[in-house]
Amino acid sequence: MGMLNHSYTAKYTKTDSGYTGELVEWPEVITEGRNLEECRAMLKDALNEMIFAYYELGKPLPVANFVIEPLSVEERYVCQAT
Repeated sequence: MGMLNHSYTAKYTKTDSGYTGELVEWPEVITEGRNLEECRAMLKDALNEMIFAYYELGKPLPVANFVIEPLSVEERYVCQAT
């Protein structure tokens, strides 16, 4: 029996102290790092830990039930805060 391959979408947000990383499909998987590389590594580690915890509990892994795509808007419609 082959292993299933799951794919998740990582979102990184710049903060005053570095970056926050989270998974779009699995909001409970969230972490921080001093830089993007550290945050990325810590997010992968957090994902592995969460997968193991779900496996131990017999819970199914989350799957995406949405579509992510870019949405363009003309600059003249974008309001800028003053």
